[in-house]
Amino acid sequence: MALTLRELADFLGAELVGDENIAIDSANTLEDARPGQVSFVANPKYLKHLETTEASAVIVGPGVQSKRVALLKTKDPYYALAQTVVHLHGLRKHEHVGIHPRAHVEPTATVGEGTVIYPGVYVGHRTRVGRNCVLHPNVVIYEDCVIGERVIIHANSSIGQDGFGFATHGGIHHKIPQVGNVVIEDDVEIGANTCIDRAALGCTFIGQGTKISDLVAIGHNARIGPHGLLVALVGIAGSVNVGHHVTMAGQVGVAGHIKIGDNVTIGAQSGVISSVPDQSALLGSPAMPVSQARRVAAVFVALPELAERVKKLEQLVEEIGTKEDRPDEDRR
Repeated sequence: MALTLRELADFLGAELVGDENIAIDSANTLEDARPGQVSFVANPKYLKHLETTEASAVIVGPGVQSKRVALLKTKDPYYALAQTVVHLHGLRKHEHVGIHPRAHVEPTATVGEGTVIYPGVYVGHRTRVGRNCVLHPNVVIYEDCVIGERVIIHANSSIGQDGFGFATHGGIHHKIPQVGNVVIEDDVEIGANTCIDRAALGCTFIGQGTKISDLVAIGHNARIGPHGLLVALVGIAGSVNVGHHVTMAGQVGVAGHIKIGDNVTIGAQSGVISSVPDQSALLGSPAMPVSQARRVAAVFVALPELAERVKKLEQLVEEIGTKEDRPDEDRR
């Protein structure tokens, strides 16, 4: 659909700076946009592209100025972009409705109204899938799991496989039966090739509104609080308790049996080995407060130079020591 800038500004509740009669038919990136398209800037480092973009309008924050392109000013440009894309492009239309004939849902499982199940999906015995969910091709949900409403699970993900539980006795690893399940609350989205282990006892739990990227592994009996963001390649060991609104960037690893508080942000490739208090921002391996991690990184980068300086100091000390060991007349 096409809108005038005035119509789009009114829809977003944004301040319009520029020609309100410009027609907008779609959204695109700053680099690829053409006339008739709207783009956005959420990160200040990309503001320089306002001078080169061919977009007819750009969604920006309140303090941004430009003399060459129309602006839609809003407090949250990224959220405004999301609203704009939905408004202009609509949501993805699925090619079929209901359960595809090439999917397999066990007779004892239940599937809610409006749920779309693609080919190759397997839904196990006694599993419950809520209303208006989407299970993309080759998703596997093992027996007895509970999936809430409006949950999206992308291709090849596995929910409820056995947790990694073994008791080592006499040098042999004995399997511990995993008799729990996985419970996923409403409005969760799970990326492709993600694996969520069933609990040994009780449940592995994913809280409402949490968004999980591709290739994430969540261990048995982990509890992920509501509205979290787990980016690609995150690995969470068993029995970890994660609070609400926690963000883990790519390749974060979390050791088992620890607690991560509310509103915590953990930077990419961090290794978390101990519990984390609320409102923390961590980085590094082992993970530490960001301010400390930056100082550590600065020293790490300088290690070759520091090693050379230490070597020279050691040589100097050795020379001084040699002179001290000589007789007085030799020192002269």
